[in-house]
Amino acid sequence: MRQKLLDSAARLLAEEGPAALTTRRVAAEAGTSTMAVYTHFGSLPALVEAVVEEAFARLAEAMDRVGRTNDPVADIAGFTRAYLANARSNGNLYAIMFGTASLGSYRRRDPDDLRIGRAETFSLVVEAVQRALDEGRFRPASAVRVATQWWSAIHGYTMLELGGYISRTGGVTKVLSPCSRTSS
Repeated sequence: MRQKLLDSAARLLAEEGPAALTTRRVAAEAGTSTMAVYTHFGSLPALVEAVVEEAFARLAEAMDRVGRTNDPVADIAGFTRAYLANARSNGNLYAIMFGTASLGSYRRRDPDDLRIGRAETFSLVVEAVQRALDEGRFRPASAVRVATQWWSAIHGYTMLELGGYISRTGGVTKVLSPCSRTSS
């Protein structure tokens, strides 16, 4: 039931905005009573806090499943696939995590969001980039800078795909794969 409440709240926030988020509406979407919201979260603001935490937790889990190999570039490619798959599977949470869905007066993003996002996800990419730099696979640069460029690129691609500007079928290959002289 807790998961249903989280998903219902995320959908309402992402698709209809904070005005749609009421205890009654969340409960109805989840197929339960309003008491379930209070039992599992205590209050509507606490539910919104849990939605934000869930968004970051799902991304961290997806990226943790990639694991580490002897090839840091392959690991970065794995993080790219995991990031995109997570956004596709959790579009409402993705919108909440990165600020495209308003949380209204329920919650403001704060430095802890950035800390959690960096500690549990971004640090994995920085570590893989550092390994690639150490092996001479990338031109010398700051690992944080290269990882930030990666994050910017994959986030931009993801937003374009989720917004329908890039096709899910073939978009990754055409946009995120390296270009060769024979590529169009």
